[in-house]
Amino acid sequence: MKIKEILDQKSGGIFSINLSKSMLDAAKEMYEKRIGALLVQSDTGEYVGILTDRDVLYFFAQQVGDAEKVNVSEMMTKNFFIEVLDSTAEHAESIMTENRVRHLPVVDEGSVIGIISIGDLVKAKLQETAVEAKSLFDYISA
Repeated sequence: MKIKEILDQKSGGIFSINLSKSMLDAAKEMYEKRIGALLVQSDTGEYVGILTDRDVLYFFAQQVGDAEKVNVSEMMTKNFFIEVLDSTAEHAESIMTENRVRHLPVVDEGSVIGIISIGDLVKAKLQETAVEAKSLFDYISA
């Protein structure tokens, strides 16, 4: 299955936050939207990092500082992995597994067009397996 197919099945868009926002703002945004990652944007709108639920957890567990005063830029992951639109789910799964990440921004022609999670990949794989199983069952039953 291609990454494009997985993105087409998702609802919603790209969720982001400005790098000068507080960690508390980020945690609230992620909670309200029920998401596990925010792309971090500079003041010019460029994506400069990713902040995941894991980053938020580490922040609070390590008691780095006041959540209202520490900026997202201090806790975000700056060197994040990306996936391209015409790649496969297997390739994305490989990147996530090898690098122990659960979210990948998806890029097409140099622009971020979405983000996929390990949950999205699992869901797609389950759907694909169900279709294959039904096809095999129909073939055997015929």
